[in-house]
Amino acid sequence: MSISFLTRPTSEEVVGRVWEALRTVRDPELDADVVSLDFVGSVEIAEAETGPVAHVTLRLPTYFCAPNFAFLMVADAWDAVSTVDGLVDVEVVLIDHFASDAINAGVAARAGFVHSMAGSEVGEAVAELHELRRTFTERALMAGTDLVVRPLMREGATPEQVAAMTLGDAPPSADLERLRARRRELGIPAGDGDPLVVDPSGATVGVEALPLHLRKARSYQVGVDANTSICRGQLAVRYGL
Repeated sequence: MSISFLTRPTSEEVVGRVWEALRTVRDPELDADVVSLDFVGSVEIAEAETGPVAHVTLRLPTYFCAPNFAFLMVADAWDAVSTVDGLVDVEVVLIDHFASDAINAGVAARAGFVHSMAGSEVGEAVAELHELRRTFTERALMAGTDLVVRPLMREGATPEQVAAMTLGDAPPSADLERLRARRRELGIPAGDGDPLVVDPSGATVGVEALPLHLRKARSYQVGVDANTSICRGQLAVRYGL
């Protein structure tokens, strides 16, 4: 008869899991994860009597980054890290931001954006951030469409061909998988047999509407690229990266 023993994961293993969890947290405006953007300042594991506690710090490119986006990232980081096996508690702290005290306290208390901002330096918030999150997911869908479709048209695909394509017709790529993910987040079908080009409501874009739709998609991706470049530069200067 063999006896197996459950062993507690090492701190290094837990730290690795925390970093992987943080890769699921996105800046909603840039549609990139906070790890690749270098927004994670540190990940540490402290040993409490009951077990490991994760301490995560987040940092942003400027002192005045939009508090609603900052709140979403801190709250999403807390949610993501809380799913890591082996932890008994989580602390996520935003540093060097004018609203960090209100954001950190609100996220820790699971208070929501409106309650967290009440009486803070930010002022009164009139609504939670569900619609904001959806708006930027829709923009990510448009930008992702540009990343997937523009290479096809560069290689000679006609508007008629693109309008008739399904997701399964597009060559496999990281951009295609990200496009599928954004569609699923919006409740839009993302199977191989579903249309490749749809609008943010999920409606198929026909050949007549396709040129304007793709111009809009390109403008969104250009905006993401420009903002990402600016944010990376500001972060590098601010923290000497």
